Formats: sequence, C-alpha cells, structure tokens
Amino acid sequence: MGKIEVTLGVDIGGTNTVLGFVDRLGKVVVEKSMLTNAHEPAEIFFKRFHENADALLNNISAQYEMLGVGIGAPNANYYRGTVEYPPNLLWKGVTKVVEIVKEHMKVPVVITNDANAAAMGEVVFGAAQGMKHVLVITLGTGLGSGIIVDGKLLYGADGFAGEVGHTIVDPNGRVCGCGNKGCLEAYASSTGICRTVQELMSTRTAPSELRNITFEQLTSKMIYESARRGDQLALEAFEFTGKILGMKLADSVAHLSPEAIILFGGLAKAGDLIFKPTKQSMEERLFKIFKNKVKLLPSGLPEGNSAVLGASALAWDELLKQKN
Repeated sequence: MGKIEVTLGVDIGGTNTVLGFVDRLGKVVVEKSMLTNAHEPAEIFFKRFHENADALLNNISAQYEMLGVGIGAPNANYYRGTVEYPPNLLWKGVTKVVEIVKEHMKVPVVITNDANAAAMGEVVFGAAQGMKHVLVITLGTGLGSGIIVDGKLLYGADGFAGEVGHTIVDPNGRVCGCGNKGCLEAYASSTGICRTVQELMSTRTAPSELRNITFEQLTSKMIYESARRGDQLALEAFEFTGKILGMKLADSVAHLSPEAIILFGGLAKAGDLIFKPTKQSMEERLFKIFKNKVKLLPSGLPEGNSAVLGASALAWDELLKQKN
C-alpha cells in the first residue's frame, strides 16, 4: 500500500508561525507552532523553519508523502513568490520565500497573504465547498479579504487584489494603520470595535462595565462578553460595527456578485451580535437585483486548525492547476 499524500500548510504570523501536514480530505496529520521572532532576519527564521518542518516530516515519513507547500504570510505576492516589506516583521525589503523553501523542500511551493489562504481554505475544506464566486472577510486585528472568482483566487495585475479593508468608509474618518483616513479596517475589526467603544463612552452618559477598563487593556472579547450580559454600550458598538461592515459589503456585492460572503476570524465569533446588524445593513443598501441572493455565512473551518488548513488548501489547489 502506497503512502498517504499530504501538503505542508504554513501560516507566518507576527508572533507565531504554525505549520502542519494536511491530507486531501482536510485532516491535519500533525501540527506545530514555533515563535516567529519578528526581530530576526529572514535567513535565521527560515533556518529554524526548515529544521522544524524536517523534524515534523521525519516523524510521519513512513506513512506520508509531502507533495507541496502552501504558505500564508503578510504582504505575500503570489506572482513573485515573495514577501514584500511585511508589517510586524523585520525582514528587509523583498524576501524570495518560494525560492528559499523550494530549494530546501524540493517540491512545488506557493505563497499568498493570510486572507487569500483563508478564502481557499473555505473553498477546499470549509463553508464555500462547491461554490465558485465567494468573498471571504477576515475580521481580526485588521480586516483582510480573499476573493474567489470562477473558482480561482483573484490576484489582480500586481498580486495584491482584494484589499477590501482599505476601501474608504469616511474620507475624514479615523486614521488607519496604513496611514489613510477612514478605511473600513479602522471600523470593522477587533481594533476598530475597541475604538468605537472609546468613542461611545466619550459621547454617552449611560453606565457600562467597560468604563472600568483602559483602552490598552480593552479587547473585542471583553466587548463581546459585556454585550452577552446586556451591556447597552457594548451592544451599540456591535450595531455600529455591523452597520459599517454591511454598507461596504453591499459595495463589494455590486463589484463581484458573489454567491456568499463568509466572515472569518476573532470578531466573527461573536455570532448574531455581528452577523445580524451586518446582514440588515447590507440588504438595506444592496442594488435591487442582488437583494436576498447573497448568503452571509460563518467560517466552516475548525477554529484551531484554520490557518494551516487554508495554507494547505492553497498547495492542493496549486497542485491541481499544475496537473491540468
């Protein structure tokens, strides 16, 4: 009996890098997390990465064969196989990640940003199975997005298509981490909802348990827990966030006409608190021909393995492309 085929899924984050081997059905065979050590040069990171990946593979090599590697990373360019001036990582300029990993692993390697990897993960293993036109929105510290058109990730002319988080809500609005004013990310993200709470506290006199928490300590999880307990200010923050997000998703529907929009990431775990106001706001603003046609769905990927599954799905998809 032959070996079971797997791909290596890798998620490079600012704090941790997670890697795991995944079979064709989405079963994570083995997984490991290592510190990214964002202050290190890329060369030192990849030396440690290869050591960890080799050790994992050696443990399973009697039964499993690695066919390819998929990598999700900040500012990753699919076309060039690079990570370019990544935020939160002190890697200089442009790092030729695909070239570095391919030389060591001797198998096909593909890279994209984490939101694109999440989108492919939903298509291959998650809530978008069987769909060809999907928008995946990742609601984490920032807001990322991956766009699937005709079953393929949309990369655009330069490899960076799909920055829905940096479309403008209000040209005179909040300053975004990117330097622009009024980006969607500054409102609809874990960071954004914390900023909303602070603004509400400065303009409302209503009592709230959140008033006892400093901005530095405040998290979206705390806001969620307060909202669940009926805190009016926390509930209003979710309503406001959903209203803004739904408005911009209506714009995205006009551009893309997707079958579904999938909300993924920390803030999406708030369930109806974010889904209900988002859906209502989106439907109110949709061009008539799109009304009640676009599903708004939660992620179908298991929480603990989602990043690895997304990156692995990217590799499986690339292998399929090469085969055809």
